[in-house]
Amino acid sequence: MEPLDVNNYRNLLKEYIESEDETFLYQADQFSKLSIQHNISPEEIINVHIQALEELYPDLPKEINLSMNFLLETMISYGLAYQEFQSLREKQGEIESEISVAANMQKTLLSTTKPEIKGMDIGAISVPAHQMNGDYHHFVIDSSNNLGIAIADVIGKGVPAALAMSMIKYSLDSFPDSLRTPDVILENLNRVVERNVDTSMFITMFYGLLNPETGLLQFSSAGHEPGFYYCSKKDEFFEIKTKGIVLGVSENATYEQFDIQMEAGDMVILLTDGVTECRIGNRFIEPDEMLNVIRKYMHLPAQEAVELAYRHFERLQDFHLRDDFTLIFLKK
Repeated sequence: MEPLDVNNYRNLLKEYIESEDETFLYQADQFSKLSIQHNISPEEIINVHIQALEELYPDLPKEINLSMNFLLETMISYGLAYQEFQSLREKQGEIESEISVAANMQKTLLSTTKPEIKGMDIGAISVPAHQMNGDYHHFVIDSSNNLGIAIADVIGKGVPAALAMSMIKYSLDSFPDSLRTPDVILENLNRVVERNVDTSMFITMFYGLLNPETGLLQFSSAGHEPGFYYCSKKDEFFEIKTKGIVLGVSENATYEQFDIQMEAGDMVILLTDGVTECRIGNRFIEPDEMLNVIRKYMHLPAQEAVELAYRHFERLQDFHLRDDFTLIFLKK
């Protein structure tokens, strides 16, 4: 049957009305599918139906004719809305495909290798809430075998955030060893961000420099979520106190540097606000609750510990992350 063939449609309609044979409903279904293939709109089908009815039953009551005209007008609006919906769905599919490609590129561009360092046990996990990750972490080893640890969070998401993070990573890798103290690192990165990143986007960042032999951790923060230091001797957690404005706000920002002397059994916990702002029902998790989760797993190897901690926080949120989640354990 050719689409919109009035004669065939009229005969099909007549056969069904007179026989009530469901075979003709199947043929109507085929007619509908064929019409979709030929981009026939709903109102065109309704119009053919009206013509067929008028030819079969020229003396139909006025009310029936008016109701069919009413249906025709309704279908015209529906057809236009449906066409717009289909167009938007196609565009959405294209965007999702592009984001998927960008997300894979981001994983490649921002990939970092967790180092194996004698005397240190390191665990790191970073899970995006959506396809693109607004969190970032990176490990850098200098010529003296000191370990640089960066953890950052972009205030702003999607592809622009990923591009900003890529710029941060490659800037970090390009700095000479003479400029690798945390305060100088953040001052230089701040100038890079301030000059090259849109004014609506800011980046929080913690940068630490660890001497594995002495256990000295020097660090500075650019408005980043404070981490925690676990002192094994006292069996206590202490919040890592820092000061510093987020990257990209002021060209002349400076950053204060602090020290932690790590001893055997001590641990430093670095994180993003996807951890501290974990929600249980309608409330944020309390710091003590969060540290209890960390304490539950911290006796394990660091990588296993961060992965189990993540799964614990994920369960607390009914397996629905509201923000990107990054957690790093540094155990001496």
